[in-house]
Amino acid sequence: MHSDLIDPLIDAVIDREGGFVDHPVDRGGATRWGITEAVARANGYTGAMQMLSRATAASLYRRLYWLKPAFDTVASRAPKIAEELFDTGINMGPAVATGFLQRALNALNRGAADYPDIVLDGVVGPRLLAALDAFLARRGPGAEAVLLKAIEALQGERYVALAERRPANEAFLYGWLANRIG
Repeated sequence: MHSDLIDPLIDAVIDREGGFVDHPVDRGGATRWGITEAVARANGYTGAMQMLSRATAASLYRRLYWLKPAFDTVASRAPKIAEELFDTGINMGPAVATGFLQRALNALNRGAADYPDIVLDGVVGPRLLAALDAFLARRGPGAEAVLLKAIEALQGERYVALAERRPANEAFLYGWLANRIG
């Protein structure tokens, strides 16, 4: 099931990110298929960024932004949440994406009546998964959609704050909100 979910997500990200880009005000620097040069180099790629293959990018996305942060374990419980964590993790880092989920679960636990607060450590672990299971069970069929809205609200606020703190990021804000939220 996880492979069935992640393969189209990887394809969609690669299609959206496109080929080689080196925007002068993007702190991420040169990218190919959305993979930054820093990420490619840190994972053993030594060639020119313009030549990074789609297959290499797909492998990096699967390993670094799906399996390593354990978003696949979220997918079996809440596939839409896992999809959002994957996408947000690519753009902001998996720990930030997981932190959004942790914050949302803590804020939605009715004062710890439904399940205990979880530590905001940016890690998908047993306590986060137990809290997610409890949230989904107690809140019923609409729970995943509400949790997704909370995560996207936190993500949107972070994008606006990034643009406010660094005016050069205003060049990206519209696209972030258009393509990464909702």
